Order: sequence, then structure tokens, then C-alpha cells
Amino acid sequence: MIVGLTGGIGSGKTFVLKMFEALGAAVYISDIEAKKLMISSTQLKREIKTLFGEEAYLDNTLNTAFIGQIVFRDKQKLNALNALVHPKVALHFKKFSKEQEKAPYIVYESAILFEQNKQAHFDTVVLVTAPEELRIQRIVLRDKMNEIDARKRIQNQWSDEKKIPLADCVINNIKKKATQAKVKALHQLFVSKSSDL
Repeated sequence: MIVGLTGGIGSGKTFVLKMFEALGAAVYISDIEAKKLMISSTQLKREIKTLFGEEAYLDNTLNTAFIGQIVFRDKQKLNALNALVHPKVALHFKKFSKEQEKAPYIVYESAILFEQNKQAHFDTVVLVTAPEELRIQRIVLRDKMNEIDARKRIQNQWSDEKKIPLADCVINNIKKKATQAKVKALHQLFVSKSSDL
């Protein structure tokens, strides 16, 4: 069974993902794997340099600050980058899935799962939400970002209102204990569903 996990910046989806992992799920963080592929794949490196210029890499390392500044202002460049990276991530995930025979189920985490219209690729999709003010507090604290930039990041993403109807399950991540209880219940559900597959 493959579970899609998504949520906007500051919602706490990484926190939820770690809980699923602690309970025994195999986890795949698409953003981290994409960054690894952007460094290890020579073909991808070449294509990214063509798109952004030599500055896209510093000492063989991805210049995320430089690329981030461009894609946040230019939707076309963001779409072009996604068109290069996502097919490679999909292939990598296929390989990863085949190696996870012992895991009860797999959780695939992506911040832009709905934006990419990927929900049909999963057996079920879990959306992590949180009130906007709480999300801003978390972003400011975690990323040492100012409040204005944190709001801009949130506004750049789809709203929870748009995502909720597309999700099979919603975790409103406000209080730690309530979130842990919800994750445990979902874990048991996924384990039982996986054994039926």
C-alpha cells in the first residue's frame, strides 16, 4: 500500500512523517530525494545548468538559495525545473518501492502532491493542516524567516480549503498528543488495509 502525505509549509508534515516512520512505515521524502538526484545525476545537472546558468551549482553542490529566488518569482522557470526533476524522482521511487517488501506500507511525502495532480497515484492521501498563524510561527522559528516572507511562502502554495476536498484523510496538526493519536489510528488502518491487498 502506498500512502501519499502532503501539507503546506509549516503544517508539520515532517513531524507526522517521522511518526509514521517510527511506527514502521517505509518513508520517501520526494523533496530530499529530488535534491540528491539533482547532485548525483550528470544529465540532470547539465539540464539544470542550461535552465539557470552555471550559478545553479557551487563547488558541485546545488545552489538552492540562487534557484529558490528565481523559481519563487518565475512560475515558468519553476514548471521547467519540475518537468526536468519529477520524471527522475518517479523512476527513483519505483525502484525504492520494490526494495520495501518488509515494510507494512510506504508513505510518499510531497508538499505539492495535489498541485501536480498526483493523488491518483496513491491508495490513499493524507493531508496535514494547521491554522495559518500557527504555521507562520513555526516557519519563523524553524527557518529564521521574517513574518512577511513566511506569509508569502504560504500564499505561494494552494490553500488548505482547496486541498481538503481532494484528501482522503485530514490531520489538523495543532496539539501534539491529538496528532499522535490520529497517526496511530491511521497506521493501524493502513496495516490492516495492506494485509488485504
